[in-house]
Amino acid sequence: MQKFAPSLLAVGLAAALVGCQESGPQDPKVTINKNPYPSTYQPVATSSTLITNATVLTGTGERLDEADVLIVDGKVQQVGKDLTANADTTIDAQGKWVTPGIIDVHSHLGAYPNPSVESHQDGNEMTSPNTAEVWVEHSIWPQDPGFNRAREGGITSLQILPGSANLFGGRGVTLKNVPAHTMQGMKFPDAPYGLKMACGENPKRVYGRKGVLPMTRMGNMAGYRTAWIGAQEYKREWDKYDADYAAGKNPEAPHRDIKYDTLRGVLEGDVRIHNHCYKAEEMAMMIDLSKEFNYHAGTFHHGIEAYKIADLLAENGSCAALWPDWWGFKMEAYDMVQENVAIVDAVKNSCAVVHSDSDTTIQRLNQEAAKVMFSANQNGFDISEQHAIKWITANAAKSLGIEDKTGSLETGKQADVVIWNQSPFSVYAKAEQVFVDGAKVYDRNDSAFQAQSDFMLGQQ
Repeated sequence: MQKFAPSLLAVGLAAALVGCQESGPQDPKVTINKNPYPSTYQPVATSSTLITNATVLTGTGERLDEADVLIVDGKVQQVGKDLTANADTTIDAQGKWVTPGIIDVHSHLGAYPNPSVESHQDGNEMTSPNTAEVWVEHSIWPQDPGFNRAREGGITSLQILPGSANLFGGRGVTLKNVPAHTMQGMKFPDAPYGLKMACGENPKRVYGRKGVLPMTRMGNMAGYRTAWIGAQEYKREWDKYDADYAAGKNPEAPHRDIKYDTLRGVLEGDVRIHNHCYKAEEMAMMIDLSKEFNYHAGTFHHGIEAYKIADLLAENGSCAALWPDWWGFKMEAYDMVQENVAIVDAVKNSCAVVHSDSDTTIQRLNQEAAKVMFSANQNGFDISEQHAIKWITANAAKSLGIEDKTGSLETGKQADVVIWNQSPFSVYAKAEQVFVDGAKVYDRNDSAFQAQSDFMLGQQ
């Protein structure tokens, strides 16, 4: 009688058992909920509104003088001159300016709220170089008075990001800037998630002091590559599980790892990269990194040296979210020019954005854009107001993946609208009325539309 080695018998038995498990009756399929904390935001029911006789910057590069904007059911229905409509409310905006709602792609409101006390420092999970598993929305305090101050400056949408201590800082979230008691009540429906990454000095300083990789810029790159290798393997495991299950097999689901859920989301195009990165050579390396692992490099934030690689950014389809004049506060922030935004913007197919990264400049992001426009025009550029407004509206919406919903005054888009007392690029500009989805959320002359957070009630 033929005899088999015990080891061969064990291998054969294991293979048979696996075969039986995969071909037998299927267990319930394991699926991952990609949005377990869904938005509960509901637009306020609105009447129709006709804004007349305004100077309108549409966010598409067009300026219309003595023009009208018609809002119906929370959407922009029509923009043009001498519109005839029986609107429920008519606002005579003679001498005033109208723009799309302002969008800030880089804010920490709610995660680093006011009052700025230790117990409110919830934006940087500085416990590991890779904390892709954390979601900043779980830190957001909706009662931060900064949301109201930003609304008074015309901000209708904003992205909240984790801080920049880590190579992978965690997920960001896009919010509607409306008064709410919960984060979900502000969450922009169907806006893509973002993933905060950071280049340069911050991660290597934070972890180098602890004797943990990264201590150098080469350590930074090694950390990114190691993480993406793990993410690719995780994606392969889940793709195989899904394919086997679809083929009628009964495979065992892979181990769940919420860190890799986020990185897998990037590889699948569901999560957008937002990368804190100052230096030209590092931004170029991050683009190469994205090509190595087959994802899109997304938006570069701060980008002090973006002007050096403006053509590369445009070629890659990467937006650059920049300050007008912050520089010199650390070594990687020294090689700055005040025409940075304008130089990036000048390249065909570019996407230049002006951001705040500040609870104060978010209150006047229109004037941050104005500083760029005036500085550039003093140095040979010819940038108009109708073009510059795109840096804080249409281009910002593109960066966040919500350009099909907001960012410009076009028929069918959400009626996120600001009425200004004069040109928003004036130092004397003030937002007089602000609308989100056609509902008035701020009126400078009516206290009924001047929301106060619970924290501010009773404050002197």
